[in-house]
Amino acid sequence: MNDSKKMKWYTLAFIAFSGVWGFGNVLNGFVYFSGIQVIFSWILMFALYFVPYTLMVGELGSAFKTSGGGVSSWIHNTMGPKLAYYAGWTYWACHITYIASKGSGGLKALSWAVFRNAETYDTFPTIGVQLATLAVFLFFCWVASRGLNPLKKLASIAGTSMFVMSILYILLMFAAPAINPNGGYVAMDFSIKNLIPQFNVGYFTSLSILVFAVGGCEKISPYVNKVENPAKGFPKGMIALAIMVVVCAILGTISMGMMFDPTVINGSTESFNSYVSNGSYWAFQKLGQYYGMGDILLVLYALCNMIGQFAVLVVSIDAPLRMLLDNEDSKEFVPSVMLKRNEYGAYVNGIKLIIALSGTIILIQSFVPGAAAVLAQLTKLNSVCMPLRYLWVFIAYLALRKAYNTIPAEYRFVKNQGIAKFFGAWCFVLTAACCILGMYSTDIFTMALNIITPIVLTALGMIMPYLAKREREKNSAK
Repeated sequence: MNDSKKMKWYTLAFIAFSGVWGFGNVLNGFVYFSGIQVIFSWILMFALYFVPYTLMVGELGSAFKTSGGGVSSWIHNTMGPKLAYYAGWTYWACHITYIASKGSGGLKALSWAVFRNAETYDTFPTIGVQLATLAVFLFFCWVASRGLNPLKKLASIAGTSMFVMSILYILLMFAAPAINPNGGYVAMDFSIKNLIPQFNVGYFTSLSILVFAVGGCEKISPYVNKVENPAKGFPKGMIALAIMVVVCAILGTISMGMMFDPTVINGSTESFNSYVSNGSYWAFQKLGQYYGMGDILLVLYALCNMIGQFAVLVVSIDAPLRMLLDNEDSKEFVPSVMLKRNEYGAYVNGIKLIIALSGTIILIQSFVPGAAAVLAQLTKLNSVCMPLRYLWVFIAYLALRKAYNTIPAEYRFVKNQGIAKFFGAWCFVLTAACCILGMYSTDIFTMALNIITPIVLTALGMIMPYLAKREREKNSAK
């Protein structure tokens, strides 16, 4: 590519920022880590995890620039097709819990747009809410199976809108005290004692929330070699990304600190669950009140969120399944029944498997007391399962550094092999530890779901190659 056509480092930084960061990350960090105390944890997470993670992704993308940038292709090129299948399976399996949460999130957003309060949705019988969620889920599975993906384009539009509203929230919230000094803001204590968190069980079992928030930057790997002077431009762009994210995390946290009192959030389990599921809506509702705009900002946010949730639901049903089954190298490890397509080109049996797995999670949660508790439970379950796919990034990176002399890369995170391998191993161990610790909960049902779900999904992924092998043996014996 001509240098004149290559993007500037700051263009890469903005592309990555809009794809990695979101308003929900600010809310979850604030709620799970006692308000502004999360600032300390954000800074540590960015310095010790996010920055090396993004720079390692840059090196992988540079080394395998013709492989589409997918984690499966990185594993395939460094460790072979079978492990590449497991990487692809993990990426797909992690979306099972994610899919289960999108229907609930979309209905929640719709309820806020219509009723403009938390109580209406939260007081609905859980079994009714979950049956409605199941109906929505089945409808969008049908949409995916028909090859009709009209919401895919809306996903990017809604995502951009949410990004703009996240930035707008911070700007408007910082200006609010000057415009409406009597708005009833919460006083914050910025003393060192109040900013340093308590390193207790609750703290360490919630770290998966932050890992989940900052992960996923492997999506930007295809852009590595499209940047001017990748060896210098890419790390510069990633450092700019880290600075923008940490600034937004800190300013967003302070903005929420002006609205919400952590002692109220942590007052009871019911209060905590309610803030996890409703906090972002309350934030925009209060912001509108500060400016005398009523519920306009709330309704805009709720509608953007609803469209985004349902659009992502369709994409998450369709895209990860195609990434797994479209891969020629993975097909030998799955039974032929999984490869069956209908007249629209959709993997119908794959979608049926999604219905069975995600549908089971949705129905199991019919026994959870309260719709708000369901969303809080799904948030934690996603923070345990989704980061498991990041483990393959670090495995691929360690394998790449092992083949340092045989696999060239235009951009290198660091030249020193020892430092490179240390960071690869460190990020792997930290991710795995956070996922394992995140499984813990004082609620037995929640902890059982957090443990059983990844075990079942992993076991299913290990059974598939065995079934495929038996099928081949049976066919060759005929």
